[in-house]
This record gives sequence, structure tokens and C-alpha cells, in this order.
Amino acid sequence: FTLSRLTMTTTASVVVVGCGCPGRSMGWYHCFQILNQDSCPSATLKYVVEPWYMSAAGAGSAGSDVFLAWRTEMETTRGVQFFETVVEVPACEDEERRLAIISARTSDNPALFASCLAIGCHSIYLEKPGAPTVAELQGMKDAAAAASTTVLMGFNKNVAKFSTKTREFAAANGGQVTFVHNNNYAKDDLGECFERNSEGMLKNMAIHELALLVTFYGVSTETIAAVEADKEYSSCQTLTGPSGKEFTDFDKLKFTITTKDGVKVSIAADRCGGDDSVGIVRDADGKETFSYSMPDAADLENMKVLEKANPGAMPYFYVQDPDYATLKERIAKNCVDGTVAEGVATIDVAVETLRVAEYLTPLLLEQLL
Repeated sequence: FTLSRLTMTTTASVVVVGCGCPGRSMGWYHCFQILNQDSCPSATLKYVVEPWYMSAAGAGSAGSDVFLAWRTEMETTRGVQFFETVVEVPACEDEERRLAIISARTSDNPALFASCLAIGCHSIYLEKPGAPTVAELQGMKDAAAAASTTVLMGFNKNVAKFSTKTREFAAANGGQVTFVHNNNYAKDDLGECFERNSEGMLKNMAIHELALLVTFYGVSTETIAAVEADKEYSSCQTLTGPSGKEFTDFDKLKFTITTKDGVKVSIAADRCGGDDSVGIVRDADGKETFSYSMPDAADLENMKVLEKANPGAMPYFYVQDPDYATLKERIAKNCVDGTVAEGVATIDVAVETLRVAEYLTPLLLEQLL
């Protein structure tokens, strides 16, 4: 092997699709971690596809100047190649193992996914929820299977410390688990939030927790025996977005699922509740026996380092940095040599998770409205 050939066979050649605005978008943070951290040794960033800022329509839009400055720096100092569309990305070289990371708007994912298959990607890291509907995601799954392409999902909480420790405690000691997910939106910003995430809370914010239930608790549309909303906790509103259109969604939601096997597990999500995620275990009397938060003390120290190195980025990048890195490394390693990506959700899990979200939404709306 030549050195370059050896490099290609020991690291995945990554194309990030949907970079977005530096400091603001998840696609950019994937690039940042691969380029600037030692936490993803199995990944090498070679290509960035940015359909919006590199288009004529997006060239002068908000954030385009920030993107252009970053693009120029990456091209000149790191040798990263930039393209407007996926089909412009060069064909795979011999023995190259190519990984696409798709981090775009959910509505754009099906077309971008098809393009990644067309350029011969061996693996695809697909951000949640994957597609707007179950039917579209199922079609993507079938197309990937026909192309022998592995698809793994960006459900970072599947590998997070807080969820792992919570599951392990409950498995050893018994009790009912609740996964809590808080965002830090101001109430005045909820209309914009509802419009930008118009697929709804269960397909957006709470999809991570639903993926935990599907992956680890046997939850599916076939196994759910009952779902009960916590009416005191939950809130559903109809708000006007920036476009002037009205959107109805949950701003707070807590519910408990009981499976046909008798497993009970709960989810609580609050758009305006802060910036943490918590795993809680309660005994049969409702007494809390275990709680673990993300971020924990070690995470808080790491956040200070990250913020100093990268000031002004979205707070959740700092909070969830270790989990994003773990997920990327496991997926990249799987792409390179087939190592099992432990705990990482497959597209099969994503299809069932989206199916559960679609199933639960009308049931919970009926209970709360």
C-alpha cells in the first residue's frame, strides 16, 4: 500500500451533506469534530455538500458570509472540497470506504439520500428522524438494501452516558424508567419553533426518546397495549409562525407507554424546560431511586473547554459533544472494517420509531385537547 491508500483503507472518507451555518448547524459540528478532535480517528473529512449557501438563492442569505469564510479556510488549510450538489462529488477511488453524513432538513432527506446511494456511498449516517413519513423512510431503507449500503441513525441518546446508566440501574434493581428531555426555547419563540419543526414534537424533539424505547424496551406499534398522557404536565397549543400560518403542537408532553409484556416506560419533553436530559428510575410506590443527568459534572468541565475553543456555538453542541463523537466513531469504524456499531440505531429502528410517533400523535392529542 502507498501511504495515501493505507489512509483510505483505515479511515472512512466522509462527505457531509447539509453543512449549514458554522456555529449553528449540526452538519457543521460534524465537520468540526472530525477536523479538530481526536475523538473520531476512523473518519477523514474529504467533501462537504451545502445545497443552500452554495446555491444562487442562498448566496446572500443570513449566515452566508460566515459559511463562505469558513469554506475558504477549510479549502485552503485542510484540503476539503465543497460542492452544491451530491452528484458533483467525485466517484469513489479504489479501496476507498465512503461514509455520507446527511444532516439536512427532514423534507430534503429522501432526495439527498438517493443521491448518496447514486455516488456509491458504502455507509450513510442519517440524522433523525430520517424522513417526513414512514412510507418515505421505508422506501429509503429498501433502496439502501438494494445497493448493499449500511444505514445507521443519528440517535445520539442511544449511546449517551445518562441513558446507559439509567437502563443499567433499572435492569439491576427494577423500577420504572422516565426519560426527560428539555430544550431552552423562550415562550415567545415557540411559534417559530413550531413552524421550523412542523413535523411535530414526537417526530422531532422526542424522537430520540422514542428511539430508546424502540431499541431497548421492545416498544412498537404492535406491542403497545396502552398510552396515557399526563394531563397536568402536558400542554398543546396552536401558535402562529413567522409565515403567518398556524401550527398545533405540544410545547410540553409527558406520557407512559405500557407494552403487552407489561413493560412500563415514560417520556417527558419540555420545549422551555432548560437544556438537559435526565434518566429517572422510580420504584412501585413512585419514589425516585435513581437519577442521572446530561450534562454531568465531567460534561460541564468539558463544556467550558469546548466553549472557549469554539465560542458562540449552539449550547447543545457543547452538552452532547461526547455522544456525537462516540456515534460518529462507531459508525465510521463500522464503515471501514465492519466492527459492530454497538447501541447505534439502524434504519429499521428508525422506521419503527417514526411509525410509533405517527401512531401516538393522534392518541395523545385526543387525550389532551
